[in-house]
Order: sequence, then structure tokens, then C-alpha cells
Amino acid sequence: MDSVAPVTISSNSPTHAPPSFRGGDLTDPRLTAALKTLELTVRRRLDGVLHGDHLGLIPGPGSEPGDARLYQPGDDVRQMDWSVTARTTHPHVRQMIADRELETWLVIDLSASLDFGTAGCQKRDLVVAASAAITHLTSGGGNRIGAIVATGDRLVRLPARSGRMHAQAMLRRIATTPRAADGVRGDLRGAIESLRRPQRKRGLAVVISDFLGDLDWQRSLRAVSGRHDLLAVEVLDPLDLDLPGVGDVVLHDPETGHTREFTVTPTLRADFTRAAQLHRRQVESELRSCGAPVMRLRTDRDWISDVVRFVSTRRHTFGAPTGQVPPQ
Repeated sequence: MDSVAPVTISSNSPTHAPPSFRGGDLTDPRLTAALKTLELTVRRRLDGVLHGDHLGLIPGPGSEPGDARLYQPGDDVRQMDWSVTARTTHPHVRQMIADRELETWLVIDLSASLDFGTAGCQKRDLVVAASAAITHLTSGGGNRIGAIVATGDRLVRLPARSGRMHAQAMLRRIATTPRAADGVRGDLRGAIESLRRPQRKRGLAVVISDFLGDLDWQRSLRAVSGRHDLLAVEVLDPLDLDLPGVGDVVLHDPETGHTREFTVTPTLRADFTRAAQLHRRQVESELRSCGAPVMRLRTDRDWISDVVRFVSTRRHTFGAPTGQVPPQ
């Protein structure tokens, strides 16, 4: 077994921060305590948000026809109900009832850029928290969940199974995934590709990443969207978006191994912010083109409130424009 540092729970973290995972092994009692704290937080805040066991977090195509509703921009035109449209003179789409069993796959990016955080936690901690929330929201009723975890130098596949014991074991494996070596680039595209081969039962695919780096995963994600409903969870830290005015600073990129010294001037800060905003817009555009709504979590925000807000909005805006998220 790989040697990694023990898990810790920081006592001075903000109340909205998830437990802090710093490695640990599968038998570490502190890891058990951290995951238990996370489970209680998720259950306390998310129980009651969903009504019914089989409707799903993201309304999918299902297999049985349901009720018709008014068309909204972003709806799949293939679901148009032309008879109701002709009768009412207003465009309608036919909602479909989801299959009785849902298979969910988590595609988890744990590259070196996720081992970073300047606020209440590391982005890696938010990845584990988001995985726990999705697991809770999609489990029950015989639903299955599995995961593909990519660090850049390794790819871990956890088969899709049902049951609470499996869910807990899966979250333990995610939380204890060893960090990538310095200088190893992440491989989100490879993780998404592994979801395509072998072909898996139609279900929900959830991609959890900070989506930093090259946008070379769009074609693979579009191919996945042809078979699965998609959800993207974007995990960010304030320093991913803005540089503070700190003067001279030494920055190290763990995915390339490069270290450079900068003087943070107003011009550099403005250029960095502009480039970060452009990258975020490109990421959002690519995800939207793949039909993936985006849930954004930040290390300086109340992550569980953001999850509740997103889920509540998606539950009450079936057919909202693809990629639209509640105001943050």
C-alpha cells in the first residue's frame, strides 16, 4: 500500500468547510471520523430536498412517457409533443419517466492542481464532499454508483454497485487516493474516455474537476453525452480566479514541475484575472455544448448550501437552459 500522510480534521476551519482529508489509509480511524462527519452533514442538509427515489438528480430521458409541459429554450427538440403543441398552439415537450434503477458514474479528477486551497479547505476535500453528496442523492432503490479516479499517473476504477457499504467503501477509496508525483499532468480526457470503454449501461455521468489546463476533453465528453445524462461539478479556489497583491512571489506548478518567481503588479493581476475569466467562459461553453449543467463549488463558500441550491433549482426548473446554474 502506498505510504501517505494521515488524515486530519482542522479545528479552526470555517463551519461551512468539509472535513479535511490529508491522505490516510483505509483503516485510519481519523478517516472514518472525517467521512462520518461528512455523511452526517450531507444527510442533514440534503434529506428532503429530493422527493421520491427514482426521479433522479438530473431529469433524464427515461423510457416511459410522462406529462407534457411548455417548451423552454434548451430543451431537447426530439422530445417535442406535437399533438399537444397543435392543440394548445404553444410548443410543448413530453417529459419522460426515468428508469426504475439508475446507474451513476463519478469521473473524478484528482490531479495535482486539486491538492491546493487557500480558504477553508483544499479543492481535493471538496471533491470528496461532492462525491459524497452525489452518492447520497443518487443512491437508494437499487441504484448503483461507481467511480473512475484519475490522478495523471494512475487510473482507479471502482465498479458500480448498490448499497450503503459499497458507497462508504467507494468514498474511502476516493479519499485515500495517493497524490500524483510532482511534474505529472492530469488526464481528465483519459478518465472520460475510460467511461466509454467498455460501454456501460445508460445512466448519469458526473465529472468532478477544476477543469484547469487544456480543454482536450470536449470531444470525449460529447461522446459520453450520447449515452448518459451529464452533470459537471467545477471545484474552484479564489486564487484560481484572482491574484492577491503580494509583491514578489514564487509560484510552483505541480503538474509541470516548473517554478518561477514573479513580482505581482497591478498589470499582472489584471492580465491573470482576464485570462482566468476567459478560461472559465471557455469551460462553460464546452460543457454547455455537451449538455452538462454545471454545479460550482468553491473553497471559500458554504459548499453544502451551494449543493442544496443547485439541486433545488434543478428540481424546479426541468428544462432550464442547458448549463444554467442558480446565481452564486
